[in-house]
Amino acid sequence: MAQIQQKDREDYTAKKFVMWLIVFSSFMVFAAWTSGFIVYIGGKGQGLNLKMPTTFLYSTVTIILSSVTMFLASKAAKALKFAQQRMFLILTIVLGIVFFVLQLTGWNDLVSIGAYIVNNNAAQSFIYILSGAHLLHIVAGLLLLLNSLVGSYRNISQVKRIFWMDMSAIFWHFVDIIWIYLYVFLLLNQK
Repeated sequence: MAQIQQKDREDYTAKKFVMWLIVFSSFMVFAAWTSGFIVYIGGKGQGLNLKMPTTFLYSTVTIILSSVTMFLASKAAKALKFAQQRMFLILTIVLGIVFFVLQLTGWNDLVSIGAYIVNNNAAQSFIYILSGAHLLHIVAGLLLLLNSLVGSYRNISQVKRIFWMDMSAIFWHFVDIIWIYLYVFLLLNQK
């Protein structure tokens, strides 16, 4: 009997491993871009030559808060508190959307000070490349969060529900950490 139950139960280990591969690969891409930035400014002797817009600080606070709400959503799911899980997932999604809007506002702030995506200082273009690639990851994370939210309303096994929450949490915390890394990196290289 126990063997039959185990056979019917889907093994999510391989799928979780794939998520970790995606996270690691994405991290390596961001590491390569920041390394390219360092090589560029080292060779040209020219940094960003601008002060990072305050909007990026607000987006950083927003994404840190979203990491807290994501943690609380995962904790609620594991405790079988589905109403709390949904509430914290919705908050995480809203904060993710706010982060997205703040990033676009940050780009607008950059344009208003004359830091265009295409200009004579490629170091400034790196801001758009790094934050733009990060925004693509935010969109992917929001889709995972929506999948977890929809799954919380569906009649699926608790194991599957927890699996999707884990996948969403892994990816969402990754994009949070990447943004904090990118923001600090850009702050240290401003002016």
